[in-house]
Amino acid sequence: MPPVSLPSRRYTAKLIRHRAFVFLLDFAAFALCGLIAFELRFDGAVPAPYIHPMKVAICVWIIVKSAVFIAYKLVRGNWRYTSTYDAVRVVAANSMGSIVGVAVILFVLGPWAMPRSVYILDWILACLATLGARLIGRVVYTHRWTNGVEGVQTRTLIYGAGIAGQALLRELRENQSLMYDVAGFIDDDPMKTRVILQGKPVLGTGESLGIVVRTHAIKKVLIAIPSTTGPQMVRILKLTLEAGAEYKMVPGMGDLVEGAELGKQIRDVAVEDLLGRKPVHLDQDSIRERIQGKVVLVTGAAGSIGSELCRQIARFNPLALIGFDAAETPLFHLGGEMEKDFPDLGFHAEIGNIVRPDTLQRLMLHYQPAIVYHAAAYKHVPMMEKHVFAAVENNIIGTWQVARAAVRHGVEDFVMISTDKAVRPTSIMGATKRVAELVIGAYQKEHSTKFVSVRFGNVLGSNGSVVPIFKDQIAAGGPVTITHPEMRRYFMTIPEAAQLVLQAFSIGKGGEVFVLDMGDPVKIVDLARNLILLSGLQPDRDITIQYTGVRPGEKLFEELNLQHEHLVPTSHSKIRSYVGQQSLDANEIREIMHRLQALVEQQDVATLIMLLKELVPSYSPGSKMLKAAIQLQAEHANPVKIPVTAGQVESVLAATITPVTRIN
Repeated sequence: MPPVSLPSRRYTAKLIRHRAFVFLLDFAAFALCGLIAFELRFDGAVPAPYIHPMKVAICVWIIVKSAVFIAYKLVRGNWRYTSTYDAVRVVAANSMGSIVGVAVILFVLGPWAMPRSVYILDWILACLATLGARLIGRVVYTHRWTNGVEGVQTRTLIYGAGIAGQALLRELRENQSLMYDVAGFIDDDPMKTRVILQGKPVLGTGESLGIVVRTHAIKKVLIAIPSTTGPQMVRILKLTLEAGAEYKMVPGMGDLVEGAELGKQIRDVAVEDLLGRKPVHLDQDSIRERIQGKVVLVTGAAGSIGSELCRQIARFNPLALIGFDAAETPLFHLGGEMEKDFPDLGFHAEIGNIVRPDTLQRLMLHYQPAIVYHAAAYKHVPMMEKHVFAAVENNIIGTWQVARAAVRHGVEDFVMISTDKAVRPTSIMGATKRVAELVIGAYQKEHSTKFVSVRFGNVLGSNGSVVPIFKDQIAAGGPVTITHPEMRRYFMTIPEAAQLVLQAFSIGKGGEVFVLDMGDPVKIVDLARNLILLSGLQPDRDITIQYTGVRPGEKLFEELNLQHEHLVPTSHSKIRSYVGQQSLDANEIREIMHRLQALVEQQDVATLIMLLKELVPSYSPGSKMLKAAIQLQAEHANPVKIPVTAGQVESVLAATITPVTRIN
């Protein structure tokens, strides 16, 4: 056995002293309570015939109750944290000690040696003494730290008088590092008004917050309602801002299982809180069964979704995890993060482009992955409207190359990250992602690899999403720019999206397109207003909102599935699926890919749009895209051979375009 270090010896000695002190206090309490019980019974003058029984009874009670308290592990408790649970255990231990003690006394002295009232008095006094000592210890400790803290404490209200609010009050009282002076509670339940909780009153409802803040000189409001919905949180923020107080958020009790003390997790309110999305509950066993001990490849690993996929996958103990991306710097940072957080995981950062078959060949041969998560894609709608060929090359041809490499090297499972913009697309980005879904579906028909697609909407905080853009605009003093007052989008958090992708993979049989439950669509203008509120400012007063007009390729709303796609539930409540009606096979896909490659090389945008329209009949390019296609066709037209004229583009597309701009 290795020698015990000096700090360990000191800690052990301190622990022994603490337990010995507690034991001696209980020992003394048992003796004193027994003596007082006799004194009370005989009005302070114990008759001579009862002296011997008293001595025997006190000895029995000391021995038996001390043994019971040791068995109940009550000598190990820290009186600083005495709770109602501890009180129940103290009463139970005293009751057990009294019952066993009575049995021993009756056996030794007989049934008529002592008055029966002495037994009852002893039990009552022992309960009061042992429990009272522990409560006094907690009060003294709390009072000691509360009065010993140096510095100015912030006058604070706790919004929410439920379990979380009361737990927070206890933490703030006991944690010397937290400089909060709690004046009381605010709760929207009018029945709690004027109720006293742990010595602090419920001062009113949210509607009276302004008056309470002014009356009690409140500087900060701690929001302790973990179950609140998004609209409720927005209301609370508005009330707090109108009252002129700062605010912080307290996590739910479930979040504390993996975290530290409650007081240390007080944080700023995040935009996720305003959306009110509930935590995702995963079937972790099924995910672990599919991932544990296998080599996993993630393309686009340096992106927001790809990197979060890596973090989530690492929790399920893969044999190795390969992060593949063309972006050097974020991939480098991801590698450092994975090495720090998952030191036992074999994480390999690989740089390369998914459109290069030779790079993919080398990657597959070297690592031989069993699972591929394909997250690499160009996703910014307005930018892809200006870079049509890049979108086609990366999103379609790149997906095809990865799928081909997966089939050739015996990959078991292939999961592609898709988007709601693939449904009735009005953008090049959406059209290319829909074609990528078709590619995946075609390969599923003829190969043993299980191909599935997972379709979801916007992700909060992802690279290029509206949230960081709005935050930058707010930090600069505004204005916040929005394309249209009726623009709506589905939103989910990055961890939620990654977790549901893993769950969809675990239940996939091959050939499905999984659609994640995105909740209700959110108006972008409401999101912007809420972000302004989060910054402690007032929309339209401190920060103005400007409308700039719908950009090329954008729709006012997004859909998660087409009308003919009949979604069916899965084993997870937030995931639905449909098996695509696909007539294409791998040979047809191969021919289409060759045509696309040729059009990219020729920079033939007009014919390219027509081919995309042929592959995705619901694709509705806007008029700006048509004009751009005609202009680019004219600029890059081959003087020897022009595949299609501008007039042909207009005549073919005009007959089929049905712009999607309404809101259902």
